This record gives sequence, C-alpha cells and structure tokens, in this order.
Amino acid sequence: MRSVGTLTRADLAEAVNRKMGLSRAESLHLVESILEKMCDAMSDGENVKISGFGSFVLRDKKERVGRNPKTGVEVPITPRRVLTFRASQKLKDRVAGA
Repeated sequence: MRSVGTLTRADLAEAVNRKMGLSRAESLHLVESILEKMCDAMSDGENVKISGFGSFVLRDKKERVGRNPKTGVEVPITPRRVLTFRASQKLKDRVAGA
C-alpha cells in the first residue's frame, strides 16, 4: 500500500482504479499519460496550471554572483531555468485545516 508520507504513481493509479473502475493497467497508463503531458509542456517552456491545486511555473534566473559560505570566496552562478510550484488558495486552505 502507500508509503508513510509519500504519494506515489502507484497510489494515484490505485485511486483511479477504485473511483473510475478502470483496470489497474489502464489506471497506471492514465496516470503516466498525464504526467508525461505535464513534463512535455514544461520542457517546451510552458507553465502548467491545475485548477484548485496549483501551478508549476518556470522561471529564468540570470547570472549572478554567489559566495561560498565556508571560504567567503565569490563564485559566479550560471544562468538557468528553475521550476517552482505555487499552491492554489484552495490547497493552502486544505493543508492549513488538516
């Protein structure tokens, strides 16, 4: 069953199986298809918004100067794209009430 504190693909597929009545294989395929679509969209530079859940937002960070905390030496940090998640207000309210 489910690992403590972690929701897995198998857990999602099991939930789809129970609620939708699809076979286990069909449920897992559905979950995999959704995750694949999300990954493809983000790798193409698109943000992904799931209403009532939140948004996966891509941000381009410019080059900047960082500092090694141990030695204090300044080091350039290369520009890169990062992925952030912003929870919807509904999700925030649910988590706060849990």
